[in-house]
Amino acid sequence: MSKRKSGCNIHGILLLDKRLGVSSNKALQEVRRLFNANKAGHTGSLDPLATGLLPLCFGEATKVSALMLDDNKRYRVVVQLGVMTDTGDAEGAVIETKPVPKLSVDDILACLEKFTGEIDQVPPMYSALKLNGKKLYELAREGKTVERKARRISIFELKLLTDSQALVLEPDQLMLEVFCSKGTYIRSLAEDIGHYLGCGGTVKELRRLESGQFCIENAKTIEQLTAMDEQSLFQCLINVDKPLENLPSVQLSDEQTIRIKYGQPINLMLLDELKDNASPETRQVTVRMYNDAAFLGLGEMRLDGKLAPKKLFNMNNELT
Repeated sequence: MSKRKSGCNIHGILLLDKRLGVSSNKALQEVRRLFNANKAGHTGSLDPLATGLLPLCFGEATKVSALMLDDNKRYRVVVQLGVMTDTGDAEGAVIETKPVPKLSVDDILACLEKFTGEIDQVPPMYSALKLNGKKLYELAREGKTVERKARRISIFELKLLTDSQALVLEPDQLMLEVFCSKGTYIRSLAEDIGHYLGCGGTVKELRRLESGQFCIENAKTIEQLTAMDEQSLFQCLINVDKPLENLPSVQLSDEQTIRIKYGQPINLMLLDELKDNASPETRQVTVRMYNDAAFLGLGEMRLDGKLAPKKLFNMNNELT
């Protein structure tokens, strides 16, 4: 007989302001223990060097975490010019230094323009991408370097920030704000910008400001969470369906809800907005399903009005 889990079934999303020097997994486990939660995961890791927004998913919210990985992100990064490291950030060993040329603001803005829009980016060796089942950073730690294919990413915004907008910078440092698509490596971007400027570069500081619809202003630090009582902690949780708000929704009756929960398709009146959102390839659209205010999960609606369950959610938060 399997051992019964001692934790609680907690469902929701918490926005953590990850502190410097801890891994995303360690930060997750710290918060998980505060909630005494059975199941938890994060949506895209931050390196120990990085701080900022780390959405954590508990319970049934882990079912939407994969979708949140596709979200666009916004970062603030300090690039140290004239220094190159084996990891692409200040935690790595310095492998080369170069003098930093005298750069005007126009020089820097022209450089940033070159990296704005759709660009091809080679992932760093110190990344979690896999080659033949082995993570690249594991190969890098063995002193190995392998060829990586460039990937198409989008840099929607790349802005130069001034001292008045953040900490005082040294002459050989750039502070940038980057709004980018999924799959973007800020370390690679910093290195590429440094190479373009003729002196190399590495990430000195990195902070995530936004992830999808979530922003750092609504995040809590571990110190703030630790000081809260149980009720206050639960008030920090965001509803599981919040990241799905861009999807159309349908309301089901009690009878329809029962059938959907048993995995049975049902017939619904097809709304015009669903027709507009339908995929031309599959001629169906993913919808959020509700019974009054209760979120049931995701369904696939066909253009003939037939709705089938796709991913069901079962939520009932337990207080300890």
